[in-house]
Amino acid sequence: MNLAAAATAAAATNESLAQTSNVLIYSSMAVYMLAFFAHIAEWLFGSRSKVARTAAALTADGAQSTAAAADQPKIKAEQKGGTAVLERPKIITRSASGTRDLPDGPGAHGGDEQGDLYGRIAISLTVLAWAVEAAGVVTRAMSVQRAPWGNMYEFNITFTTVAVGLYLALLTLKKNVRWIGLPLVTTVLLDLGLAVTVLYTASDQLVPALHSYWLWIHVSTAIFCGAVFYVGAVSTLLYLFRERYETKLIQGVTPSTFATSVMERLPASATLDKFAYRVNAAVFPLWTFTIIAGAIWAGDAWGRYWGWDPKEVWSFITWVAYAAYLHARATAGWKGRKAAYLALIAFGCWLFNYYGVNIFVTGKHSYAGV
Repeated sequence: MNLAAAATAAAATNESLAQTSNVLIYSSMAVYMLAFFAHIAEWLFGSRSKVARTAAALTADGAQSTAAAADQPKIKAEQKGGTAVLERPKIITRSASGTRDLPDGPGAHGGDEQGDLYGRIAISLTVLAWAVEAAGVVTRAMSVQRAPWGNMYEFNITFTTVAVGLYLALLTLKKNVRWIGLPLVTTVLLDLGLAVTVLYTASDQLVPALHSYWLWIHVSTAIFCGAVFYVGAVSTLLYLFRERYETKLIQGVTPSTFATSVMERLPASATLDKFAYRVNAAVFPLWTFTIIAGAIWAGDAWGRYWGWDPKEVWSFITWVAYAAYLHARATAGWKGRKAAYLALIAFGCWLFNYYGVNIFVTGKHSYAGV
């Protein structure tokens, strides 16, 4: 019976489709690499003169002259009745995140109305790479007739596909998120490189415990939550760099040309801080559902809803960390760098739950293989 079952499982694996999937994943990596170079070109060369002018306008000299002018009312003559109206110029004020209310860098919106040529090429290549990778995920699923996330290799290729798809969806809905492109493509390349080398697992059937409709529900929501948490973490990390850059400008320190070219590709720090908070807050209820769905599945598969398995524990630790971040923002008024550090700690917990627990810790979730 065991030999017959093994033969049936082997026959259920379509090796041709599995090989096609591998070719598609490698092909997507090649296109992602081209997109990476196009994003680099956009950040370094796109609208450089415009970026330099904007940074120069935000130096301490410009801020001081604006502040000085604010002390003297500006007289604006109106043509209606020849009446002179006193009007104060707009000055730089403190934002909710604790930094100055500085405008977005021009590169955050593509550098000009049509977007830089390099940026358009990068986005086009990213769309192509995403389509090829998605086809690789689908053919992987077709090769075994199941959900394509039964092991870490499949989770990786699905996770990166969802993350890029989320970015493209945001790009369609909101035009000023092109700044996510470079860090996203860089991370996707690293993640896929790890997947096809260290984490690769041949296409095969799953153990009986994983044959459940909860595989589609629980793991798919975990993948989507991870992709959204990743976008929030990227926004938070870039916020820290942009906030420090803005502080230097206000203090009269002139950043290097390279720093100026890169930092002016980002939105204002207050914008990044608000975006990261909204992203994390929006997906947190779904992460709560993910943990509940996992507990229900554990009750069906193992006869208990909670058994302090390492994966369960670190999923809950991640939940607590993000709950603390959201609670601090809502009640304690934590904004800016303190909240950013807490958000990055929470994402670090998610990363350890994904990589560390699966690779270095033995538990009931280890039977699916690496």
